[in-house]
Amino acid sequence: MKRGINTRCLHIEQDEKENNSFNNFGAISYPIYQTATYAHQGIGKSTGYDYSRLQNPTRNQLEKVVANLEEGIDAFALSSGMAAITLMMEIFKPGDHLIVEADLYGGSIRLFDNVSKKNGIDFTYLDCSSEDIESHIKENTKAIYIETPTNPMMNISDIEEISKVAKKHNCILIVDNTFLTPYFQNPLTLGADIVIHSGTKFLGGHNDTLAGFIVTNNEEIQEKLRFLIKTTGSGLAPFDCWLIQRGIKTLGVRMERAQQNAIEIAEFLKKQDKVTDVFYPGLPEHKGHNIIKKQARGYGAMLTFNIDSEQHAYEILENVKMIKFAESLGGVETLITYPTTQTHADVPEEKRLANGITPRTLRVSVGIEDARDLIAELEHVFAKLS
Repeated sequence: MKRGINTRCLHIEQDEKENNSFNNFGAISYPIYQTATYAHQGIGKSTGYDYSRLQNPTRNQLEKVVANLEEGIDAFALSSGMAAITLMMEIFKPGDHLIVEADLYGGSIRLFDNVSKKNGIDFTYLDCSSEDIESHIKENTKAIYIETPTNPMMNISDIEEISKVAKKHNCILIVDNTFLTPYFQNPLTLGADIVIHSGTKFLGGHNDTLAGFIVTNNEEIQEKLRFLIKTTGSGLAPFDCWLIQRGIKTLGVRMERAQQNAIEIAEFLKKQDKVTDVFYPGLPEHKGHNIIKKQARGYGAMLTFNIDSEQHAYEILENVKMIKFAESLGGVETLITYPTTQTHADVPEEKRLANGITPRTLRVSVGIEDARDLIAELEHVFAKLS
């Protein structure tokens, strides 16, 4: 019987079967192998480790944990989420075409438009939650790339249905699973070929390090990526691996608490006269609610809302105190972000507006504080709006 996900955040069953738990003097916290290189006993007598750009025991342990959680055959730990996407794009070649979600994290769009296009890769941006993807597939289409929920408008795409389209046309399906994490959603089991994570966010969970992950269940892709990670040198450093692995140990309890807080805050925001829209897939009226119920075990801790004026958006950002006005997401602290000047500042205005990101849009990464304290602060801020 497969162990529960909270157990798998803490234990690798294979290590216990092989009695590997005692390989490091019984250390419960997996050691940080802070070394660049490794000694050999002679020609052809490697310990299995040669140089930390190629492999490192701490990184390998973390990769096993993440692969297990996402039910993939392999995972690759990179120096940031953007490093993961950049490495993943190296499996494509000039002349290839990708269909990508229009409402992506701004850094992903910046990479595709300014680096990948320069390298000869073509893109079609679609609302993958509602548009007909199949009608946009070309002879040279090699992949479909989605986030679900999207950042920041929280659109929900049907992973299983899109995977059918991808397989029909011999494309790979790539899913950025940062918002829901493997605790709530496993895209590989729904037909995806690659899962992307910014490990900086919920996996790390403490706003104290950067990391990224690629996970796959495809042996051909695995082989390409293993060659690329040693060639490009963007593997995650040992200490950062240790921090992310420590964060993953509490992934389940953090996600549950943050999600409960997000539900309460979404309900609070719905009742505010100056709030015009609340985008949270846990709300029954959210257009993707039934899809996320079908393909995920939860709704996550991210929500977005529109306030009634740009001026009020500024006032909220300038008056929050315990809730921090900051970029990033997924930590134990609640953060509020202004996509127009932060996460999506490099996205052309017409694209932002077409995706629904206006100067009135605010994104909240809900943390694990007491919900009543978060709501009390929001009540105070809203009461002061001019």
